[in-house]
Amino acid sequence: MNSFSYARPDDIEIAVDDLATHNGAKFIAGGTNLLDLMKENVERPNRLIDINRLPLSTIEDTEDGGLRLGALVTNADTAYNEQVETRYPLLSQAILAGASPQLRNMATNGGNLFQRTRCYYFYDTAMPCNKRQPGSGCGALNGYNRIHAILGTSESCIATHPSDMCVALRALDAVVRVSGPSGERTIPIADFHRLPGHEPQYDNTIQPGELVVAIDLPAKGFSEYHTYLKLRDRASYAFALVSVAAALEIEDGQITDARIALGGVAHKPWRKQEVEAMLIGKPATKTSFQPIAEALVEGARGYGHNTFKIELAKRAIVRALGQAAKLEPTV
Repeated sequence: MNSFSYARPDDIEIAVDDLATHNGAKFIAGGTNLLDLMKENVERPNRLIDINRLPLSTIEDTEDGGLRLGALVTNADTAYNEQVETRYPLLSQAILAGASPQLRNMATNGGNLFQRTRCYYFYDTAMPCNKRQPGSGCGALNGYNRIHAILGTSESCIATHPSDMCVALRALDAVVRVSGPSGERTIPIADFHRLPGHEPQYDNTIQPGELVVAIDLPAKGFSEYHTYLKLRDRASYAFALVSVAAALEIEDGQITDARIALGGVAHKPWRKQEVEAMLIGKPATKTSFQPIAEALVEGARGYGHNTFKIELAKRAIVRALGQAAKLEPTV
């Protein structure tokens, strides 16, 4: 690990200014991902700006009937918050499906947005990786790629975004609030993360010097019909091979609204709103769900070891929609 300087501001403006004036600086809160990356020499910041003293640790109602999650609220405190559990149980389920209790007690909501991929080649500095070193190649393309993406890939990168929380946030249409040198702005969660394209080194659309201060949830939380299904190699402390955040509104047996977001299959949480629209007015039955699964995974490409994910994703979508509609038990 390289040497670095350390600061611990207690004001948002000072923290933002510190990052903007120190090239190579990084914010740190829980450190559950950044410290791992530093140990592996994947990240080499010359300055760490500890933001834990900033006033970003509350969960509060918004004027439009939604809920604002402070960036420094831990994943555990978010998942077990009474309002989140009651109004946004899909988000609570997704958070509790991730990592371990110890990590959830440290990891923050803001930090969760910035998780880097768990690609083997990204973490191994002896291997080529366009995300870590642009232009060096993608070792996963012709390597061992069982955990890698099947949707939205490019010849530069087939890594996946690892977060569970972000999949639920995508289904809920959350909005990320950031503060930077130019003031505050909001970023819809749909626009926060990027597909790799020819610049996989950029995971998101945040600008230099910006700090995430909160995540806003809209008033609609799909509290009655929902599920977060995570398929993985073991029952805990494992990243998703495929995950599905499914949320429905059902009236008299007919679907009136639908949200479906996938994790473990792309460089960002994957969602197609035009496919969700196909469910509107349809009966909440498995017969209605199969065409949706086919359409959501249309265009998927396997790279050998991960080709099984295509069929797995289709089955997961049908199963998750069945659980959300209460046609089968959630286990």
